[in-house]
Amino acid sequence: MTSDQHQSRLDLAAIRARLEGQRGPQFWRSLEELAETEAFQTLLQQEFPRQSIGLNGSMSRRNFLKLMGASLALAGLTGCTTAPPQKIVPYVRAPENVVPGKPLFFATAMPFNGYGLGLLAESHMGRPTKVEGNPQHPASLGATNSFAQASVLTLYDPDRSQAVLYLGRISTWEAFLGALAGQLQAQRLSGGAGLRILTETVTSPTLAAQIQALLAQFPQARWYQYQPINDDNKFEGARLAFGEPVNTVYRFDQAQRILSLDADFLFDEAGHIRYARDFAERRRVLADRTEMNRLYVAESSLTITGSMADHRWPVRASEIPLLARALAARLGVAGVSDGGLPQGFAAEWLDALVRDLQSARGASIVLAGRQQPPVVHALVHAINQALGNIGQTVIYTEPVEANPVNQTEQLRQLVQEMNAGQVSMLVILGGNPVYYAPADLQFEQALQQKVAFRVHLGLYADETAALCQWHVPETHFLESWSDVRAFDGTASIIQPLILPLYENKSAHELLAAMLGQSGQSTYDIVRAYWQEQNLPGDFEQTWQQAVHDGVVPNSASPTRQVSLRGDAVAQAAAQIGAPPADQLEVVFQPDTTIWDGRFANNGWLQELPKQISKLTWDNAVLLSPATAERLGVTNQDLVELQLGNQRVRGAVWIVPGQANNSVTVTLGYGRVLGGRVAEELGYNAYLLRTTAAPWIATGLALTPTGARYRLAVTQEHYALEGRDLVRAGTLEEFIAHPDFVHAGGAHGPAPAEGEHEPGTAKTEEHIPSLYPEYDYSQGYAWAMVIDLNTCIGCGACTIACMAENNIPIVGKDQVLNSREMHWIMVDQYFAGDLDNPLLYHQPRPCMHCEKAPCEPVCPVNATVHSPEGLNDMVYNRCVGTRYCSNNCPYKVRRFNFFDYQQRDVPVLKLWRNPDVTVRARGVMEKCTYCIQRINQARYQAERENRPIQDGDILTACQQVCPTQAIIFGNVNDPNSQVRRLKDQPHNYGMLAEELGTQPRTTYLAKLRNPNPELRTE
Repeated sequence: MTSDQHQSRLDLAAIRARLEGQRGPQFWRSLEELAETEAFQTLLQQEFPRQSIGLNGSMSRRNFLKLMGASLALAGLTGCTTAPPQKIVPYVRAPENVVPGKPLFFATAMPFNGYGLGLLAESHMGRPTKVEGNPQHPASLGATNSFAQASVLTLYDPDRSQAVLYLGRISTWEAFLGALAGQLQAQRLSGGAGLRILTETVTSPTLAAQIQALLAQFPQARWYQYQPINDDNKFEGARLAFGEPVNTVYRFDQAQRILSLDADFLFDEAGHIRYARDFAERRRVLADRTEMNRLYVAESSLTITGSMADHRWPVRASEIPLLARALAARLGVAGVSDGGLPQGFAAEWLDALVRDLQSARGASIVLAGRQQPPVVHALVHAINQALGNIGQTVIYTEPVEANPVNQTEQLRQLVQEMNAGQVSMLVILGGNPVYYAPADLQFEQALQQKVAFRVHLGLYADETAALCQWHVPETHFLESWSDVRAFDGTASIIQPLILPLYENKSAHELLAAMLGQSGQSTYDIVRAYWQEQNLPGDFEQTWQQAVHDGVVPNSASPTRQVSLRGDAVAQAAAQIGAPPADQLEVVFQPDTTIWDGRFANNGWLQELPKQISKLTWDNAVLLSPATAERLGVTNQDLVELQLGNQRVRGAVWIVPGQANNSVTVTLGYGRVLGGRVAEELGYNAYLLRTTAAPWIATGLALTPTGARYRLAVTQEHYALEGRDLVRAGTLEEFIAHPDFVHAGGAHGPAPAEGEHEPGTAKTEEHIPSLYPEYDYSQGYAWAMVIDLNTCIGCGACTIACMAENNIPIVGKDQVLNSREMHWIMVDQYFAGDLDNPLLYHQPRPCMHCEKAPCEPVCPVNATVHSPEGLNDMVYNRCVGTRYCSNNCPYKVRRFNFFDYQQRDVPVLKLWRNPDVTVRARGVMEKCTYCIQRINQARYQAERENRPIQDGDILTACQQVCPTQAIIFGNVNDPNSQVRRLKDQPHNYGMLAEELGTQPRTTYLAKLRNPNPELRTE
C-alpha cells in the first residue's frame, strides 16, 4: 500500500458497525390509530400528544448541532461559507431586465435519475429561490415533483463540498490539474489501458460526446455506468422480446383500462409527472363528464399508484411473474401456457380482468415495474401486442440513454478488472458507488486497495470521496450549463441561474481537462456540441430559442418498429416457477422522499412524510399486519434482517395492504458521510443487496432484538375521528345520485364497526352562528377546490409550500412532539379490509373559513378576516397565546416554539423568498393562499387597468400539482374554474355541515370505477 493509500484509507465498515451498535434500546409507546388502543385514545385528547422535551431534554450535543445545521433547520453554524473575494459596489447602470422586487424566470432542466425534467427557475436579483414546471416541456407540462422543489435547498446547503480535496485536505483545482496531467501522460503510453470512467446513467448529449472523444484519445480505456435505481430489467426484457433495447412511452391520456404489475408509474417511472397528468385527465369526473378510466394494480407494497386503483391485489413481488404468465396465456399470447396463479389470487378475478382488458383493445396499457425480472417485461410487451396497444397507447422509441447497457453487469466487470490489477486510474463522475454498490461486489475494498489513482466528482464529500485521493466538488444544476434528455428523448438546455457558490466544477469541465481543453467554459462546451448538430434554420436563432423555451425543437427520440420474438418469450415464460410459499422475501424500493440516498442531506425531504407510512427522518422495515402478528413484532420493534451473511437492523412499521410474507425496505439511509443531516439516520438496506438479487430476494430471516426504536410518524398528529373528512363513492353511485356526498344523498359502503365510513353523509343540521353575516358578493372572493379523485398523495404540494413561504424544518425530536411546521399536510385514511384496504388522500391547508373559529379568540387581533374572505395572519401582532390553534377544528395552524429560522448563515439568506415574511419565534403560522402571489397579480392588473383574470394567480401548491387536483380563483367570477367546481354536486366542505364554518377550501368527493364483475371482490 502506498503512503497516499494509507493516508486516505477510511474504515467504513467500522463506522457502520459503530452506528448500528450504538442504537441503544429506546422504549417508547407509539400506538397507531388503527389499533384504537386506550393509550392512543388518550393521546388524541391532547392538542399536542407529546410534551416538549425542549433543548434541555433528551438532546445530545450532536443532535443540538444537527438541529442548528442549516439544511436541517434552515439555520445553523458554519465556517465554510467564504466572503466574496472582492468588494462589491452598487449598480451605476443596472442590467436592463433586473428590477428590484420583481423576479425573473429562466427555463432550465433538472437531471433526475438520469432523465431531464423541464423547469422554470425564479430568480430574485440574480439568486434562484424557487422552481416551477416548464409548461412547454413534455415531461413536466408546468408541474414538478418534490425532488425538484427541494433542489433549491440543496443548492444553498452549506454542507455541500466547497473545495478540491486531496487526501481529505483542502487543495486547489490547479494542483489537481497538475496531478491529472501526469497520470494521463502515463496512460497515453498504453492507449489508456488502465483508465476507467464510471458515471451514472448518461442522457446528456454533450457529456456523451465528450466521453466518446476521450475514448478516441485513449482507445484502450473503458466507460462504465451504474446507478442503484436503474432500468436493467426493462432493457433486458426488451432484448428478450425484440432482440434489442428500446424505450417505451405510454399514453395514459388515451387508455381506458390500465393494469400495473408492480409498477408505481405515478412516482418512479422516468415520465411519472407526465403520466400522472395524463392518468388524472381520464379520472376527472364532473356533472357533465362521467367517463372514467379503470386501474388494476397487483403489487407487493402499497404505493400511491396502488392507492388510486379501482381494484388492487396484494401479491408478493416474486409471484408477479406467475400472474403475468397466466394473463398472457388467457389473452392468447402464442406459446405461453398457464402455470398457476399467485397464492390467494382467484381465477375468477383473472377472468374478469381479461374480459375487461379485451373490451378496450387498442385503448389499454399493461406495464411492469423496474424491479420485476426481464421475463415479466417481455411478457408485458407480448400482452400489449395481443391487446392491440402497440402504436396506440404504447409507443417504442430509440433508447434515450447515450449508451443503454446492463449497469449491474458493467459494475461487476469494473470490480473484476480492479481486482485483477487492470485499473490504475478511475475517474468517478457523480454518484456514490462505495455506499450503494451491491454488497457482494465489495466495491469499497477493490477501489481502496487495487486502484492507484482515484478521482471523485460529487456534490458532497461522501463515502466515495473519502476513499479517493482527489475529490472535486461538483456544480449544482442551477450553477452550470449542460443538457439532458427527457423520458421521450426530448433534449433541454440546462441554463444556470447563478455562478458556482464555491470552487465547484462540472463533469464537462473535468472531461475537458482530460481532453486537454482545460479552461473552456461549460457554456462554450455545450454550445459547441449543438452547433455541430445541424439544428434547423439559423443556428444562433435556434440556439437562443432552445435556451429560452427550455426545449430543443424536434429532438424527441424517433419511434421504432419492432418485431416480437414469440418463441424466445414463450421459452422464458416456461421457466417461471412458483417461489417458496413459506419463506420471507425482501423487496428493495427507492425511498419516496430521499430516493436512493442522494437527497439524504436535504432537510425538507427528510421531514416530508412518506407517501404511505407518513414516516419522517427514517426508513423502516415494512410488514403486513398478518406477517407482523405471525412474527410477534409490532410497530417500532427493532429487528435484525439477515440475508446470506449480511445483516442490518431496522425498526418495524406495519402497513395495511402489504403482501404477506413480504418485507419492504427502502434505500438511501444509513449514511456515514455526506452531511450533518444525512448521517446516522435509519439503516443501510444496500448492505443486503446483491447483484444476483438487486430487487427481490427470498430466504430473508427476521429476528426481533427485544429493543425499540423511535419512529416519527405524522399521521397520528391532530387526528379527528368519527367525522366525514373524506367522502367517497363509486362512479355508478355518482351517476345515479350526483349529490350523494350531501345530506340525503346515497350512501357508500357500510362503515366498519365503530367507524363512520368515507362515502356516507350525515344529516345536515342548521347550526346557529355567533358570527355576523358579511356580503362577499362584490369584488374578489378567493377560494380553493381540491379534487380528491385526482389527488395522488405525492406530497409535492407540501414541499412547494415550504419553498415559497420560507417554512422551516424542526427536526425529528420536534416532529415526535407534533411540532412540524408544514402549512399543508396530505392526510391518509384507510377503509375496509385491513389486509387490502382502500386508501384516501386528502390535502389539508387552511380552510379560510368565512366564519372562522380562530378569529374571535385572538386577544390581539392577529388573525383577522379580509374583505376578500381570506383568513389573514398579522405576524407582528401575534403574542403566541395559541388560542387560535386550540379553537381551529381543522388543526392547520402551526406555532414555532423555537427560533427555527436562524439568520446568521449567509448562504441561506440567498434562498429565502423576499416576498414572504421570515417569522420570528413565538408566532402562529399557517396557509395564506399565497397572499404574495395574489398581490402580485393585483398590482399587475392595476397597471394594465383590468380586473384580475382567472388563471392569473397560481398558488404554490396548485402550480406544482402534477395532476392539477388543486384549483384556486375568484369564486365571484361565474366563468372561473373554481366557481364551476364549487357548483359541482359532489363538492363539499370539510366539517361544514357539522360546524357551519363555511370554509372557502372545499373538496370534490373521491370516486372509484370498479368492475361490476368484481363488485364483491
